[in-house]
Amino acid sequence: MTHDHIILPRRSAVRKRELRQILIIAISWTVIDFLIFIIRFATETYTPKYESTDAGALKTILLRELNVFIFSLIIGYFLIFIFRNFLHNKSPGVNLIIKTLLLITVAIVMNFFIYFTYSLLIEQQPVGQAFHKFIENTFRQQWLLEKMPEWVLLFILTQLALEINQKYSQGVFFNIIVGKYLQPREENRIIMFIDLKNSTPIAEKLGHKEYFKFIRDVIYCMAAGIAEYDGRVYQYVGDEIVAWWPSNSANAKKCVHSLIEARKIFNKNADVFRWGYDIIPEYKVGIHAGNVTVGQVGIAKKDLVMSGNTINTAARIRSACTELNQKILVSKEVIELLGMKDWQSESMGLVDLKGKNEDIELFALKI
Repeated sequence: MTHDHIILPRRSAVRKRELRQILIIAISWTVIDFLIFIIRFATETYTPKYESTDAGALKTILLRELNVFIFSLIIGYFLIFIFRNFLHNKSPGVNLIIKTLLLITVAIVMNFFIYFTYSLLIEQQPVGQAFHKFIENTFRQQWLLEKMPEWVLLFILTQLALEINQKYSQGVFFNIIVGKYLQPREENRIIMFIDLKNSTPIAEKLGHKEYFKFIRDVIYCMAAGIAEYDGRVYQYVGDEIVAWWPSNSANAKKCVHSLIEARKIFNKNADVFRWGYDIIPEYKVGIHAGNVTVGQVGIAKKDLVMSGNTINTAARIRSACTELNQKILVSKEVIELLGMKDWQSESMGLVDLKGKNEDIELFALKI
């Protein structure tokens, strides 16, 4: 079983974010194509294959970019929705071949529509003559070979941006490009540690391979809940998820709502876990807020790393869930951000956390 079986909310924030990615791809590709077209035309290095001097230049450009935008939307849809689901179990080589074939196919079809619509709508030529012109200019000249490197480069850069965005969570790609974290930065963040309960007995029951599939589905559901409320996953460590939000009252509420959303997703997929693994997942959560240091580390393999007392404390709070027999524990700093009523949380008193010099007050959330 794979996470293809997992049911997400129909109007989920994840889906909306994916639709925004498709729109960004389409707009970016259209703008880049327009700029390349204008530069070539202005420097006289581009010989128009289908433009006529007596036809309106503005109409020609608008028609061209409309075709580019529509087909960029199609490519974006395949990259975000289709290939991400159907090729996730395929090797990188197979991925590359299939995606390259898609690029070439869509590029030829897009080129056809650019020629065809121009000939029909601008020059008002018969259908047969428009088709003949497309064949002549595309396959009997070197136009396709001259244009292909641009498409391939644009395609690779788009794939790179998508992969980096997936690895580091949304919004981080731009920060990496502009070098935001080349030097360590101190930021105030809400840190949430989520850990699967009874992981050792579950692993023994399922075996290594099935346990891995189980963990993958659990993380998928949890990460979907986090994404619904703008959380960013910092890392996955075995059966553990570390997520974060910028520290403020609104994001503290989003953090809690993400746990409620994850529970809803688990409930919606209860039969998937029951039939697939004969297990309904349970988890324990520790949340803390404070300053962390963020920066890039590594040489052969670079990564964004968070460090500081806040991270360590959040991890210790998560561990305290087992000792205090609670599902969700938060620090006093988080309670103050949440502004919860007395009946929504319960003080556990001062707790001696392992590795901490001073006891801290913890609260169990009643959600």
